[in-house]
Amino acid sequence: MAEAAKSEPNDPNAVCLATATPEGRPSARMVLLKGVDAEGFVFYTNLESRKGGELAANPFAALCFHWKTLQRSVRVEGRVEQVPDAEADAYYASRARGSRIGAWASRQSRPLESRFALEKAVAEQTLRFGLGEIPRPSHWSGFRLRPDRMELWRDMPFRLHERRVFHRHGDGWTLEMLYP
Repeated sequence: MAEAAKSEPNDPNAVCLATATPEGRPSARMVLLKGVDAEGFVFYTNLESRKGGELAANPFAALCFHWKTLQRSVRVEGRVEQVPDAEADAYYASRARGSRIGAWASRQSRPLESRFALEKAVAEQTLRFGLGEIPRPSHWSGFRLRPDRMELWRDMPFRLHERRVFHRHGDGWTLEMLYP
């Protein structure tokens, strides 16, 4: 992530998030990763969105980073859990005021009758909160993907790429190499 932050011109924290419905139908979309630590990878969303619903029904997901300038990618698979309220509150408070208003105004993933309807909802929420504090909506939070498998891919000449896969076993990890 640190190398990507130095070399990627836009959104080095952009990651493709894949979820699935209870019937197993996959869905993938780009999200912005907002935290990574020893516990996992954190992103935020409207819990009533398609991804929120899919994660509530099937708590497994995958992430795929691709950093073209580094000629590397990282794939992560694991169980997803909602972050504690205090963690979601802290991140929400760090967001730009317009983004906090947007969390109230957007009915994420649901049909939008017109752009005007969205702009009207933003104006209504702006008036509602005025210059006051904007609390985190109960329908907005974060998820932490706790990895049990991670693959680091590096571009190599003649498509003989390097692939290193880490598997979680208890409190530790094992490493295996894969053919390209």
